[in-house]
Amino acid sequence: MIMKKELNEQFIIDLSKKKNEPEWMLDFRLKSFAKFKELDNPTFGPKIDIDFDNITYYKGGVEKLTNDWQRVNCSIRNSFDKLGVIDAEKKYLGGVTNQFESEVVYHNQKFEEQGIIFTSTDDALQKYPDLFKEYFNHLVNYAENKYTALNGAVWSGGSFIYIPKGVKVDRPLQSYFRIETESLGQFERTIIIVDEGADLNYIEGCTAKEYSITSLHAGVVEIFIKKGAHCRYSTIQNWSTDVYNLVTKRAIVDDYGTMEWVDGNIGSKVTMKYPSCILRGEGATGNSISIAYAKNGQQLDAGAKMIHLAPNTKSNIISKSISSLGGVSNYRGLTKITKNAINSKATVKCDTIILDDISRSDTFPTNIVGNNSSTLEHEATISKVSAEKMFYLTSKGLSENSAKELLIMGFISDFKKELPMEYAVELNRLLKE
Repeated sequence: MIMKKELNEQFIIDLSKKKNEPEWMLDFRLKSFAKFKELDNPTFGPKIDIDFDNITYYKGGVEKLTNDWQRVNCSIRNSFDKLGVIDAEKKYLGGVTNQFESEVVYHNQKFEEQGIIFTSTDDALQKYPDLFKEYFNHLVNYAENKYTALNGAVWSGGSFIYIPKGVKVDRPLQSYFRIETESLGQFERTIIIVDEGADLNYIEGCTAKEYSITSLHAGVVEIFIKKGAHCRYSTIQNWSTDVYNLVTKRAIVDDYGTMEWVDGNIGSKVTMKYPSCILRGEGATGNSISIAYAKNGQQLDAGAKMIHLAPNTKSNIISKSISSLGGVSNYRGLTKITKNAINSKATVKCDTIILDDISRSDTFPTNIVGNNSSTLEHEATISKVSAEKMFYLTSKGLSENSAKELLIMGFISDFKKELPMEYAVELNRLLKE
């Protein structure tokens, strides 16, 4: 089912009715749509030029959600098979959710007996309405910017995860998002709750076919880390170079909890993404390690935000940026230690490598310390490929491209070692291409 027409109130009413949603969700969608019309594009970062009248805001098949790949449409199944998703599920994943266009088409998990909830966000609204409403829109408000408002109006799909107290998931859960329709908007909504003392490793993959017409990905992620809990959220996005990737990802961390963002940005035309941690509880920790590799026609504006609200909190941001063939790769981030966050510590390290004379990279950090007992360290380096190193490697028989590839792999080694082995291998393949 394709719903491509002017985005208006009737469209939203029809979408909510199709999904059989409660009245409060329809009200929320309509309120979000009104805010979307009011707000302008961000005044910072890359220029955004989207024709909202030429976006397909919803495309869903007639297939019902299934846990059997043989019941998934053959062409869709083949797409995920070629991406290695089906094989990865068999080998090392504890559960998967696969979204094609606007709807989750396949879901399977192996830990139901432990009380884990892992399903699509649409399904969670129907099956767990009280838990859903408790956390939905509580961390990322629909009115924050034009694209959180748009997501609130037309969201569809995404993952909903609840890990009960003390449960440690020993195999990663994964969601994979795929776009194969030109000018499609994908607006998934992901909610993750990791209860006290629990542990979750979650992996997200994103790809799209190449088209010459702009597509839009505007997801929202809300993560709640309870006392002593831990969550690692790893992303490798390889959107095609006609996709605007404008997402909002945020976690709130209670006492002695830990949130880790591992964020890889290889594709897209424009990316604006700044995974955030609000360190609300004493002793909470937030970490972010990311890479952004911008090539011809790409502008990747990425980074992280760490907000320290409580005493003895810690944060660490490591950002690796690579630019080549005229690409623009920027770091934009915020680290704020508030007045009450005494004895806190934050570090920011931004490293950039530029591979030619026509590419660019800039850093836009904002660092704020609101008390005298805390420390914040910021280190930034920017360099071109060393002629000396290139000469040494080529003198040993490597081609110029092979030598450059070797230097890049060494540059991002800190990031690669944080990924599961299978994803590190996939990252190597993407960078070589």
